[in-house]
Amino acid sequence: MEEDQSAEEELHSDSPKEKNHEEESFTPEKEECYECNELNIYSPKEVTPSSISFIACLKRKEDMKRFEETNDCFILDFDPFVSLELFKPSLNDNDDDADLSVIAEKGPVPCRDYPHSRHFCLKFPFSTTPHESCCEMCFCYVCDLAAPCKYWTQPLDPHCNADSSCYWMEQRKMQKIIGIAEEAQ
Repeated sequence: MEEDQSAEEELHSDSPKEKNHEEESFTPEKEECYECNELNIYSPKEVTPSSISFIACLKRKEDMKRFEETNDCFILDFDPFVSLELFKPSLNDNDDDADLSVIAEKGPVPCRDYPHSRHFCLKFPFSTTPHESCCEMCFCYVCDLAAPCKYWTQPLDPHCNADSSCYWMEQRKMQKIIGIAEEAQ
């Protein structure tokens, strides 16, 4: 009976043997980040004075650059791949109370300062302006002449509607063949 009693005492006592066993067992600790509502679970064994650091939760994209330079780890509270929708100013708008004014440009803009087919015109965008309108640098895509050509507003397939689609490419090829035949005569 004494053996049973001593065995029972060993089970309930805080002997060094049991304390050593408790230190070896894994007891995770929980820490909740109230800013970003995340739950971090870590082992007390893993935490050393050299490994203790903070993790920042960034709310704005502007802060990313600064934190990338100084910190290895941070949480983003936004999607960095979603781009902002910015206002695209039109070249024709003369808004006096605009927040942004372009006061200078450096270098030429090809679709404005050099000859271009009508469907590439920046002054008269093809999708938002009548196709008949053209700037001084526009040329006919089909005839390869300065716009407006003699077929610019004809009733059937006016050249002002030409773009780089397959149909208009074929029309362009045919026009070149006709032009070569007319020159030969």
